[in-house]
Amino acid sequence: MVDFAYVIAGSEATGGAGLQVDLKTFQELGVYGVGTITCIVSFDPGNGWAHRFVPIEPQVIADQIEAATATHDLDVVKVGMLGTPATIDVVADALAARQWRHVVVDPVLICKGQEPGAALDTDTALREKIIPLATVVTPNLFEAQILSGMDEISSVDDLAEAARRIADLGPKYVVAKGGVELPGDDAVDVLFDGTDVTVLAAPKVGSERVSGAGCTLAAAITAELAKGAEIGDAVAFAKEFTTAGINGRVSAHTPFDTVWQGAFVDALDG
Repeated sequence: MVDFAYVIAGSEATGGAGLQVDLKTFQELGVYGVGTITCIVSFDPGNGWAHRFVPIEPQVIADQIEAATATHDLDVVKVGMLGTPATIDVVADALAARQWRHVVVDPVLICKGQEPGAALDTDTALREKIIPLATVVTPNLFEAQILSGMDEISSVDDLAEAARRIADLGPKYVVAKGGVELPGDDAVDVLFDGTDVTVLAAPKVGSERVSGAGCTLAAAITAELAKGAEIGDAVAFAKEFTTAGINGRVSAHTPFDTVWQGAFVDALDG
C-alpha cells in the first residue's frame, strides 16, 4: 500500500528549498508526494542572489488543491511558504473543508523582496488562520521569536519558553529550531507536546545556515507521519535525516550550500 504526503508551498527555482525539497524528501522516505504551488521564488544572481517573489493567483491555488484532493485520498499535509494574505485565505479555507490526520506547518514569515507592510499582514494572517489548524508547527529561531513575542532567544531554555508560548496559538505540538544560531557545540531543537519539552541535539556542522534544512525537517516529519509514526518518533527521525543532509550538503555557485536529501540513504548504503 502506498502512503501519500501532500505539500502546499512555494517553488524555489534553484531546487534547494521549498516544494522541490519537500517532494525530494518525500521520495527519499518512500511516500508518494503531491504538491500545490503557492508562489515562485527565483534568486537573482545579478543582484546578490536577492529574492524575486511572484505569488500564484488564489484561484489557481484553489484549482490545484481541488485537483490534488480529488485525485488522491490525502490526509497528511505540509504547509510551507504561502506569501500573501490572499493565499493564506484560500489555503485556510481548503484545510478547514477537509478532515486531516496531520497538518504540519513550516511558518515561513517573510521572504526578502516583500514590502515590510505586506510581510506583516502575511505574518498576522498566518498566525490567526493557519497555525491554529496545525498538528505540528516548526518555526526556526527568527520565526519562534516573532510568533512567541519574545525579545530574544539566546538559550535552550528561551527556545523552550518560545515553544510553550507558540502552543498557545493553537497547534498541538511545536518544534522550535535553534539550529546553528544558539551558542554551543550542538544544533539544538526542542519539541513541546503541550506538557513536556524534549530537547533534540546533534553536533553542529559548520557555523552557517544551510538552505533547505527547515524545509527538509518539516517534510521528513510529514513523511513519517504519513507512514503512521508517532509525533515524537517522527520529529526525532527528521532531526537525524536532516543532520545527515546537512553533512552531505551540496555546494553551488550560490553563496550558500543546500541540504542533500539523499545523504541519509547514502550513509546507510555506505
